[in-house]
Amino acid sequence: MNLESHPTNRLSGEVTCPGDKSISQRILIIGSLLNCDIKISGFLDAEDPNSTMMALNNLGSSIKKDNDKVMISHRSKPFTNPSSCLDLGNSGTGMRLLTGFISGLNLVATLTGDDSLSKRPMSRVVDPLTAMGKKISTNSGKAPIQIQGGNIKDNFEYVMPIASAQVKSSLMLAALSSGKSIKITEPKVTRDHTERMIQYFDGSIEILESSQDKTIFFKSSKLSQISSYEIVGDFSSAAFIIVAALISKNSEVLIKNVGLNETRSGLLEVLLKMNANIEIVNKRQTCNEDCGDIIIKSSKLEGINVPNSIIPNIIDEIPILSIAACFARGQTTINNASELKVKESDRLHATSMGLKAMNIRHDLLDDGLIINGTQDDVEIHEEIESFGDHRIAMSFLIAGLRSKNGVKVRDCSNIKTSFPNFSMIMNNLGMIINE
Repeated sequence: MNLESHPTNRLSGEVTCPGDKSISQRILIIGSLLNCDIKISGFLDAEDPNSTMMALNNLGSSIKKDNDKVMISHRSKPFTNPSSCLDLGNSGTGMRLLTGFISGLNLVATLTGDDSLSKRPMSRVVDPLTAMGKKISTNSGKAPIQIQGGNIKDNFEYVMPIASAQVKSSLMLAALSSGKSIKITEPKVTRDHTERMIQYFDGSIEILESSQDKTIFFKSSKLSQISSYEIVGDFSSAAFIIVAALISKNSEVLIKNVGLNETRSGLLEVLLKMNANIEIVNKRQTCNEDCGDIIIKSSKLEGINVPNSIIPNIIDEIPILSIAACFARGQTTINNASELKVKESDRLHATSMGLKAMNIRHDLLDDGLIINGTQDDVEIHEEIESFGDHRIAMSFLIAGLRSKNGVKVRDCSNIKTSFPNFSMIMNNLGMIINE
């Protein structure tokens, strides 16, 4: 499916942020382990969380969904080996987290995915799980992942060579589901939804931070059962709306119920450094996650050197940040982002190709981008290739706001993995996106 985005005069209105994809997947996993009746609201009804839900049901969970409402029911039987391969589709989060969770349950299972997911690195979770005592095989470090046996060691200690919330969460879920303790040290702070959720269910988590790293101690503990859980909005989805309002003219948009977890919302800090007109109101906590409402107004953005230390916090937002940089005065430099090469696409290359089609002067670095912004609207004569990547597709559709002649983005079907109502929400605010 190809989509076209057309220039518009202004964006205005309010929208409720779609549920957080990362939290949606984690509550399905941990909620299934709790084995009680739980009503979940705010669930992201998208392909990635849905593939995780189906995989859990194939293990014996009892999960039913009605749009953004989910019901996890008490199981009368323990988890069992699945009768067929668990297909995680395009969900790297689902595959990596379930690999840890299933390892801890001591089940035998094979996890597969689509062509894109089958190219992504899985050794980063398989290697430490193997060191924890599991027998796991892969296709040269990639899917399919075959979990075959072995027992999780107690009091395992692991120093992560790269900053990855998915790896950290996979190992914590392995410890949690096996009833073991674990100590994990990460070189840079990564998103902490798993820790927060375990704490919310009264699990024992101790965190020590230093200037060099962060250490998480999970002590084997019985989690408390609950009857309901509310998922806050996905900041990564809100990011597209935020940048759209900033770069469009005479615009003001209110986004309600946005997750503001400090390990996820670093893009706000970057945009404020770029002179963005952003206000956060109605701050609160929901199920141990910070959230609030965001008011965004059109802004004259300034290029900056993005601090290296914040890159792990904004890794998913760098494509849409690049669009903001296109229409900022001066130069924006992004380094320390080589992790983008192993996402759903090589996002550095994909972003660079899109910028080239927009005639935006830029340099593609080995670990980032240097983008020279313009105050003018741009002419885009080439179709932009999304490389099957939802974040690339949505980012360049947002860029159509500042085009003279619109933009056509190829292969946008993957938007359904994370933000299925993207076009409808943006059109309700004043954009014109169509096939």
